[in-house]
Amino acid sequence: MKFSILLAGAALVFTPMNVAQAANVEIVAQNPVIELSVSEQVDSAPDTATFSTGVESKAKTATQALRDNSVQARKVIDRLKSLGIAEKDIQTTGINLRADYDYDQESRENRFVGYVVSNQVSATVRDISKLGQILDAIVSSGATNLNGPSFSISDDSKLKEVARERALASAKARAMSYARSEGYTGVRVLSISEGMSHQSDAPMMRMNSFAESAGSPPVAPGQVGTVVSLSLTYEMTR
Repeated sequence: MKFSILLAGAALVFTPMNVAQAANVEIVAQNPVIELSVSEQVDSAPDTATFSTGVESKAKTATQALRDNSVQARKVIDRLKSLGIAEKDIQTTGINLRADYDYDQESRENRFVGYVVSNQVSATVRDISKLGQILDAIVSSGATNLNGPSFSISDDSKLKEVARERALASAKARAMSYARSEGYTGVRVLSISEGMSHQSDAPMMRMNSFAESAGSPPVAPGQVGTVVSLSLTYEMTR
């Protein structure tokens, strides 16, 4: 049986050939092989929250709608900065202009009434204990919509290591179980490929939130799961 794997970062000597061809190395398996897919998740409390917000403005002309919206959007952005959110953590995600119509019930036709401009920004909060207060403050400053938040971990490298180690151990144990059932005593790895993802439980609203103000929206960050998925190929050995 033959398996083709991509070796990266290895010190290899190649005879002159096409680079794409040189990167593929044939490994011959003398015994039966096992192909497994395993995933392990490590849960941890998040330390970062991201949400989107923005303003929508209406006016008779496109120019006036854009000007009015720009004033309102600047107030929201300035408010985000005054709340301690770094400029690098504030990003404009969309500015949209569209014609605005009202439906006339009598004539059963759409009637043009002006223009609508919306400006959306995303913001990353690195002190999530202040998230409720921040959301309350930006609405007070003129924001007309909110979406999110989504929670994450700023540095999950150690969590990935733990999940990876668990996935490798789980895969080897399963491979050994298959090998023993077929009369073999061990296994050797022929290939490994890795994928990663994050899973976050939807935030639950509750009264005893982190917000200090009674008017601030309650936010519960829950936990975020760091997931490492591995696809492995083993050869059974004696």
